[in-house]
Amino acid sequence: MTYRAPLKDMLFVMNELADLNAVSQMPGYEEATPDTAQAVLEEAARFNEEVVAPLNRAGDLDPSSWKDGVVTTTPGFRDAFRQFGEGGWQGVLHPSDFGGQGLPKLVATPCIEMLNSANLSFALCPLLTDGAIEALLTAGTDEQKAVILPKLIAGEWTGTMNLTEPQAGSDLAAVRTRAEPQGDGTFKLFGTKIFITYGEHDMAKNIVHLVLARTPSAPEGVKGISLFVVPKFLVNPDGTTGARNDVHCVSIEHKLGIKASPTAVLQFGDHGGAIGTLVGEENRGLEYMFIMMNAARFAVGMQGIAVSERAYQHAVAYARDRVQSRPVDGSAREAVTIIHHPDVKRMLMTMRALIEGARAVAYVAAAASDAAHQHPDEATRRENQAFYEFMVPVVKGWSTELSIDVTSLGVQVHGGMGFIEETGAAQYYRDARILPIYEGTTAIQANDLVGRKTVRDGGAVARAICAKIAETEAALGQHGGAAFVAVQGQLKRGREALEAVVRFVVENAKGDPNAVFAGSVPYLKLCGIVFSGWQLGRAMLAADAKRGEDPSFYDAKIATAHFFGEHILSQATSLRDAIVAGAEPVKAMSVDQF
Repeated sequence: MTYRAPLKDMLFVMNELADLNAVSQMPGYEEATPDTAQAVLEEAARFNEEVVAPLNRAGDLDPSSWKDGVVTTTPGFRDAFRQFGEGGWQGVLHPSDFGGQGLPKLVATPCIEMLNSANLSFALCPLLTDGAIEALLTAGTDEQKAVILPKLIAGEWTGTMNLTEPQAGSDLAAVRTRAEPQGDGTFKLFGTKIFITYGEHDMAKNIVHLVLARTPSAPEGVKGISLFVVPKFLVNPDGTTGARNDVHCVSIEHKLGIKASPTAVLQFGDHGGAIGTLVGEENRGLEYMFIMMNAARFAVGMQGIAVSERAYQHAVAYARDRVQSRPVDGSAREAVTIIHHPDVKRMLMTMRALIEGARAVAYVAAAASDAAHQHPDEATRRENQAFYEFMVPVVKGWSTELSIDVTSLGVQVHGGMGFIEETGAAQYYRDARILPIYEGTTAIQANDLVGRKTVRDGGAVARAICAKIAETEAALGQHGGAAFVAVQGQLKRGREALEAVVRFVVENAKGDPNAVFAGSVPYLKLCGIVFSGWQLGRAMLAADAKRGEDPSFYDAKIATAHFFGEHILSQATSLRDAIVAGAEPVKAMSVDQF
């Protein structure tokens, strides 16, 4: 089954909900007009549909392999990555000063979605490179920027993020990799890093590892972590590569999914020390790495939407083709394709509504990020930065959690054939399973949402979002149509449920933290559902205004929003109850009782 980028929906969300026109009027984004954005997206769709998507199944069947320290990627990946770099796709978001296109995040986000829909395993390499670029742009030295960034942005080199160690999973305070100063501005690194995505491969001339490590004088805990650039091949001042550095891949993991993406175990310093240079200041490495992590977390949220879209398209194609059983309403005497059956339609509508809601939330967040960087008014920049930061754990956590449900439904639509690998439905399910885990599990995202994003400001940003949701409710009520009023009612109940939970979180975080954090993941899901309902409510209103231009498309937008309201947004009140009143059963059993 071939992938087709959902350009019409992407452009609708960009223009009608995320207000691309307003973004294009900000300083530095003048060239990102709706016409330019459409041209970029159309070319991205062509590249991903024709070059990257056909390699998705091949990567699952013939994944990356390791032998004697050398990783060989799936046949076709190397050439596709060359075309990716030559096409300028690595640099869509990044500054023109270093060879990028300097386009807004709002334009880059659907490009990221398409790449991940086409081939999740392939897309992980550019994803990590994006994070390395962001970290160096923020904290790199002038020399690091001048030498390394043009190579990364051109796709000639790739980047990695090295946090995790065998004894230190998400607890970075336990990092033991050491960095010994050599007196000439360089350091020698010694240690082991695990779960390093594209830590070794054959698709680029060099790999730039960004590595967390401790210097000899570093304090204990996370305050003693520094960040280093450790290239696979040492880099000369003119940007050419020299001798092989002392960093080696000793194995790659055998995984449930994303099999074509090599997940490496890297050994630093087994032969005298891996040469690295400090990024920024000593002991501020975690701060800099969070720049990478935030970029990666948003991108992983897009991966959840992307693989869900691919699974949905696959399921629709099968449902349109598979003939089984007569209609329950007796409208035909012979068997019909299963897309006519009510429960299959329900499953497909669930998949579609979850995807469209999450896509809208993510694109609106991307536009807020653009405004936070480029809007001429300082107060507006601050407001949008706070909104975007609140949204990042929701985009990451909610979009990846729903990808498990959507890809599972994709298997279910196929029935028994979905359990058979040859149909391809199972690959999306397997690939999606990592998404709520890496770049911070859903619980880590939820804890961030509770602590840094809700409790820290006393719930101010959350309440400001709820006020905007109330404005959408009012507009839906003024419309008066039955579907609009129905969504208004569900959105109102959802918003009130969210307000109640925010109060609960703020009032109890210090006095009874176990009660609050027992409900942190349900709180994140509640935010995802209510925010998606909000954006789909806005989509209903925008679609109604344009109905005459393309009745089929806009009527489908309205129907999808109505379905989301009655089937998904209606879950908000039960989540509220579980959060506010559900902590005691979580705490009731002792550890020994498990």
